[in-house]
Amino acid sequence: MRTTKQKIFLTVKIVGVFLVFVLVGMLIFRDVILQKAIVQLSHKMARDYDCDFSVKKAKFEGFCGVAMDDVLLVPKKADTLFRIQSIKTSVNFWRLLTGNIQLGKLEAKNGFVNLVKDGKNRNFDTFLPKKKKAIKTKEKPNYADMAYRILNQALNLIPTDMRLENLSLRMNDNGKKATLSLTKLALVDKNLETSIRVQTNTFTQRWKIKGFADPRNKQTDLRFFNIDTGKIKVPYFDERYNIQSSFDSIRWNISNIDMEGGELHVDGFTSISNFTVNHPKIASKDVVIKNARFNYHLLFGENFIAVDSSSTAELNRIKFHPFISYDNKADKIYTLKIAIPKMKAQDFITSLPKGLFTHFEGMEATGNFNYHLRFVFNKNKPNGVVFDSKLNKENLQITKYGEANLNKINGEFMYHAIINDVPQRGILVGNSNPNYTPLAQISPYLRKSVLTTEDPSFFSHKGFINEAFRQSIVKNIRTKKFSRGGSTISMQLIKNAFLTREKTLSRKLEEILLVYIMENNRVVSKERMLEVYFNIIEWGPNIYGIGEASSFYFQKYPSELTLNECLYLANIIPSPRKFMYQFNSLGNLKPYAVNRDKNLKRIMMGRGIIVPADTIYQLPIMITGGARSYIKTKEVRNTTIDSTSIEEFDF
Repeated sequence: MRTTKQKIFLTVKIVGVFLVFVLVGMLIFRDVILQKAIVQLSHKMARDYDCDFSVKKAKFEGFCGVAMDDVLLVPKKADTLFRIQSIKTSVNFWRLLTGNIQLGKLEAKNGFVNLVKDGKNRNFDTFLPKKKKAIKTKEKPNYADMAYRILNQALNLIPTDMRLENLSLRMNDNGKKATLSLTKLALVDKNLETSIRVQTNTFTQRWKIKGFADPRNKQTDLRFFNIDTGKIKVPYFDERYNIQSSFDSIRWNISNIDMEGGELHVDGFTSISNFTVNHPKIASKDVVIKNARFNYHLLFGENFIAVDSSSTAELNRIKFHPFISYDNKADKIYTLKIAIPKMKAQDFITSLPKGLFTHFEGMEATGNFNYHLRFVFNKNKPNGVVFDSKLNKENLQITKYGEANLNKINGEFMYHAIINDVPQRGILVGNSNPNYTPLAQISPYLRKSVLTTEDPSFFSHKGFINEAFRQSIVKNIRTKKFSRGGSTISMQLIKNAFLTREKTLSRKLEEILLVYIMENNRVVSKERMLEVYFNIIEWGPNIYGIGEASSFYFQKYPSELTLNECLYLANIIPSPRKFMYQFNSLGNLKPYAVNRDKNLKRIMMGRGIIVPADTIYQLPIMITGGARSYIKTKEVRNTTIDSTSIEEFDF
């Protein structure tokens, strides 16, 4: 009888002999298996992707290495997508047995990937993911497990020893061409160094990527810079999207990827120096960011993905802590928080990207401030949007203005409206202009009507209305476009008096900051702001200010305007040059315009802005000034206004 120890020894011996036979069999027949695998792959490419795939020669080298020559992938009726003359690689044998491919070595030379778009046809379309019908399932993905699995698979496919020569990526988008030629890439002893030549229709450059790369320990620290003098230019986007962009260098660091307590943590930083971008939607000139850095701490949990608040973003001297998250545990909730710790106001001004805030260049300030923003959007409950913005000041004062000298509003100045980038005739804002009308000489009905339609809380807010922004966000999300702005009279005044009408990110950001400075530093009184606003806004074709408008429409002074005339003038502010389309062939307001004005009257009555006595004996509006020539009317003999039409218009 054999003892238990002998039985175990015999079992191990049998298993060992079996594994030896298996390995020997694999070594003997592995080339046959490899050829069969290539044939199967070729059939799959033809069947599923309508492509011809071929390998001229393939063989095993050593215990776990594979070498292939002239690997070719050509979509039928399209340009060659991929070709490589020689490729050698090795895999981790034991990981391969578990179904987990991990590359150990890679050598490749003389090859290319060729992406071509000719008209609407692309030679890579067949490999793009196809849209699938959404299958409803109660099972939610575990973001931590999914991200960790993807990262591991991606890092395992990066060899620890790599040598690449003369490989290129070619792109041809209907004549917009770019070629990135990898003349050399070497990853040896965790040190990576590359030489890249870039050629487009507009420029040629040589780039280098250099640094530390350790895919097995999930760490890297790489620097991307230009070998030649000057900045690195970003290819393709200049021709395709009219985006001109460049930078001196980029650094990318990953210091930690760790799964702990069911959460995936990814830590590191990325930085860029002298980044320049130019696009008509951003600004009218180059925007330059001298130094920017992002120290990130990314979190992936079972039900959430987040940029943790321990992350730090730096923009020149500005430092802030962002928190961004998506959580679907109960509802789909998006959260954004930004916290700017206490900093000097002057450091903030000098750190603003050059070219993005041209009106602030040369501005000087004293004091400190800190800022906090909290935004929460629940996709399942969109009306519950949270928008909370707070700025805390500490002896904050503007001691010198830049290009936009807000003090000019307190005196006489020349105003030029901008239409289609063309300055219009000059309007003198001040008593030297006979059409200029002080606030006290403007009908109280007009002040009440315009404030109701444009900015009901004008005299109480400080330039912005958080609730208006919140409602704007809700509507923009629902319509999936910027259909609502939430603009106050303060914002409209800054936009008209200091900024152009260009629809750029730069103009909108400048508008927000200038409004804050004007309102919170008491540069201009509310009464003066409203008076200037009434005297510069457009009220018709080439009609600016209430003095011109009251004469143009009614041949009256602003102080003589009736309630109904004021309701009409307030309601045409959004589209003043289209006022004539609101009238019928008899010269009377169309029903929709009458109802619009009546609705405004009801709102003002409901808020106690006007009283019933204000509505007595109000006649329908009658255009008598120069505006009448814009209205297409038929000659009518009897122009008598009967009492029924008066009653119909009254509240």
